[in-house]
Amino acid sequence: MPSTPSTRGTGRTRRAGRLAAAGIACGAALAALTVPSAAAPGGRQEGVHWAAKDPGTPQVRFRGLAAVDRRTAWLAGTGGTVLLTRDGGASWRDVSPPGAAGLEFRDVEAFDARRAVVLAVGEGEASRVYRTEDGGATWAESFRNTDPRAFYDCLAFFDRRHGLAMGDPVDGAFRILSTSDGGRSWRPLPAKEMPPALDGEAGFAASGQCLVTSGSEEVWLATGGGARARVLHSADRGLTWTATDTPVPPGDPARGVFALAFRDRAHGLAVGGDYRAGRPSPRAAAVTSDGGRTWQPATTPPPAYRSGAAWLPHSRTAALAVGPTGTDLTTDGGRTWRTIDTGSYDTVSCTPDLGCWAAGEQGRVARLER
Repeated sequence: MPSTPSTRGTGRTRRAGRLAAAGIACGAALAALTVPSAAAPGGRQEGVHWAAKDPGTPQVRFRGLAAVDRRTAWLAGTGGTVLLTRDGGASWRDVSPPGAAGLEFRDVEAFDARRAVVLAVGEGEASRVYRTEDGGATWAESFRNTDPRAFYDCLAFFDRRHGLAMGDPVDGAFRILSTSDGGRSWRPLPAKEMPPALDGEAGFAASGQCLVTSGSEEVWLATGGGARARVLHSADRGLTWTATDTPVPPGDPARGVFALAFRDRAHGLAVGGDYRAGRPSPRAAAVTSDGGRTWQPATTPPPAYRSGAAWLPHSRTAALAVGPTGTDLTTDGGRTWRTIDTGSYDTVSCTPDLGCWAAGEQGRVARLER
């Protein structure tokens, strides 16, 4: 019997209820984790944990990660490497674009198991964008930077068609590219409505999360390297911008906000610090509840530099932050954090079906499991 609108709606409501309940259970299990101890194999305790999904590429550092669902995820990393799994990480396919071996892929945005856009970073022509519509069997180069002064850092999409790419300041303003055809073509947006960049200010291509979106028009851009660590916000897909200072310590090319995560238009997290090994990173996290107009420091921040962040699915208060020295969890919306794993990861991504993935150096890839 064909479904009526009311029965389809009931099905969606039931599925949403099941996902919400599962999200609450996942958050509760994470909240119950104890701080990792030396006695725990892999630096973790029993319960919810990162389970390795080894792609067999120890020479690659993966800073680009796009989780589609619990079974499907894309990775982008050094040596022009792009990998894809469709079976939850049990196996990985090398779908790297031909001729890309000399490129540094730092971001990947995926719409499903077939369509994805990857960003290579670097000065001049090293900054490029590639797009696939057939799961990486073929790729098309859709953008190549020709300005030797420019360096692109991150991609972000509002939906399957509309997205932005951001680059470090040239002539005193961050560069923004826009696409309205899913990454097939890109055009620069005018810089006249972009707040002037500070001396030394730039983005960090550390996790693909220096540019993030929420809804159909809201986008935020994270900065560092200048006298103030700022977050820039646009409510019209990058046409006009405002800038707000954050409490994350600035004042050095290695310090600032490295990653943002927004669970809706109002509630967001900022993480960062000083990426140099062994350097202290006090006040390395901040939180906003007004869309980035103001930021408050975390009362108990992560203990060290963090390069990636993600909200747990269907949770209003739980999120993860990752970095080279560990993974931290907040269960109060970013006010306090505690370390739950000591493994090294650069980026993290979660999906509505409760799939959370992380990736980093030495080919490390994992999925959150219990």
